[in-house]
Amino acid sequence: MGLALPDRWIWDSWYAWEGDVCHAFYLCASRALGDPNRRHGYTSVGHAISQDLKTWEILPDALAPSDSPAFDSWTTWTGSIVQASSDKWMMFYTGTSRQDGGRVQRVLAATSKDLMNWTKLDGFSIEADSRFYEKLADETWPDEAWRDPWVYHSEIDQLWHMLVTARAKTPAGNFGGVVGHLTSSDLLNWKVLQPLAGPSSDFAHLEVLQYEVVDGVPLLIFSCDADKLSASRKSVVGSVDATYSLVCFDGLENADLSLARPFMSNLVYASRLVRDSSGGWNLLGFRNYENGRFVGEICDPFPVTADRKSGLIPRV
Repeated sequence: MGLALPDRWIWDSWYAWEGDVCHAFYLCASRALGDPNRRHGYTSVGHAISQDLKTWEILPDALAPSDSPAFDSWTTWTGSIVQASSDKWMMFYTGTSRQDGGRVQRVLAATSKDLMNWTKLDGFSIEADSRFYEKLADETWPDEAWRDPWVYHSEIDQLWHMLVTARAKTPAGNFGGVVGHLTSSDLLNWKVLQPLAGPSSDFAHLEVLQYEVVDGVPLLIFSCDADKLSASRKSVVGSVDATYSLVCFDGLENADLSLARPFMSNLVYASRLVRDSSGGWNLLGFRNYENGRFVGEICDPFPVTADRKSGLIPRV
């Protein structure tokens, strides 16, 4: 049955479990806009809960754009959530501003005690560092890519890591998508580092990044639409918008993006790896264009696992 709304499109999503309840947060916009391409400029962050990832209860929206001047006065876009302490959750999300026509993307943050009521964190903003990443002034791309923050804690170095959709300071032609990387010890102060992978000659951008160890296999997943693929990639994959996975046994810093494989068994976009109540991994993403029509709803959970060669595979 999936997560669908009669009056609003849904696309990118991210999830957090609290006890036996899974909270879904997702980008949404009114279907009254008519043209689904307009949805990107009219987003709110919706909220729903479920115990089985199939049947969802819709709750009030979690976030909406702020009044100008603000770094999210235009849009509130994709993010992720971590539990900072026993009584504090943090949502890292993408903001764009009316002051620059929405062309510069920034990572912003909000906090909550209950995953229901969110307060934006005043003064928190992270931008692309011109030492390592392409900026708007470079004029090779229509926007300054710095979005879709994925935050996780590493037991290896005891630091929080953030992965972001970004582009190389010196892109490979129109391509050059990279895995942007930051670290922090307290979730408030972040150090922008060199990209973990890239620049890519296959992908112009790597959207909705996520790192997980799936049944013993460390995986990086991301999405890329057909318009942002190289001709050589298209010759293999075809003109499809897909989620890709990449096995990372040698660590993210050595990730070779040319080895990323599309997951064709359930062709949805901006997919997330989400555990179910029994601990099994599932893929949840949004139904994109089907037969020329934008669907705009989250699919039912698709059971997955991983192997060392192929990366993400169906779980049977």
